[in-house]
Amino acid sequence: MVAELPLVKAGIVNGFSVDVEDWFQVGAFEKVIDPADWDSLTVRVDANTNRLLDLFAAQGVKATFFTLGWVAKRHPALMRRIVAEGHELASHGWAHQRVFTMDARQFAADLYDARCALEDASGARVIGYRAPSFSIDQRTPWAHEVLADHGYAYSSSVAPIAHDHYGWREAPRFAFRPVDGADLVEIPVTTVEWGQRRMAAGGGGFFRVLPYAFSQWAMRRVNCADERPVIFYFHPWEIDTKQPRVADAPLKSRLRHYTNIDRMESKLLRMLKDFEWGRMDHLAAVEACRAVDLPR
Repeated sequence: MVAELPLVKAGIVNGFSVDVEDWFQVGAFEKVIDPADWDSLTVRVDANTNRLLDLFAAQGVKATFFTLGWVAKRHPALMRRIVAEGHELASHGWAHQRVFTMDARQFAADLYDARCALEDASGARVIGYRAPSFSIDQRTPWAHEVLADHGYAYSSSVAPIAHDHYGWREAPRFAFRPVDGADLVEIPVTTVEWGQRRMAAGGGGFFRVLPYAFSQWAMRRVNCADERPVIFYFHPWEIDTKQPRVADAPLKSRLRHYTNIDRMESKLLRMLKDFEWGRMDHLAAVEACRAVDLPR
């Protein structure tokens, strides 16, 4: 497989994104850490995100930071730095509550609270959204309509795969318009197809756990065979080897969360050099011209 890697297609800028949440706010630990206890836990998101900003500045890379409103309210200086250094600040909801656990009214309130916190802290307009744990799927046909009603230009909230944690396998792999008559564009996280198989290839735990050669091959395949940009995501805690360990979480959750954290930063640096990367709002403006209608 690796020997047949195609060359990267010239001119394609891929979407680089960071889901800004702390180590205790992740979906893997939601059943063992009560949100009511968050303010009493060791906060590491500020230092980890600033570390990433230093890394991106050194590499000359601009990214989109999908940030929890909970984080923005507590770390306004971090929000201002993100914007001041030319990155996009976008919404990740208020407190990492999965969309399919809410109804339309609750989701609208969550969007409003998060956006207010982000815009108040940064002074920048927020037009992008990513659902916690890619939790917009076939159970939430109303979610995109709510996003459109609230004036979002794009969402990157769908994972078009089958997975035990999330996924909407029947969704289009690339940009689509989910709401008739609205400008909203959904830009799913990247998957790659090989024969009859569809595999996740857009970052996070898959990027940490699998060999870099697989990610490199998958991204080049999307750029060259599909002629589309890669949508990549990860979290600040994924470079943090000193974060507290959640011993009472299920083994599967601990493996997903901690495996290869010590190798993540070096893999990211290699990826940043191998491909072209940019902000999600810039990519969304381009992909809007190629977006298909969501099949009804």
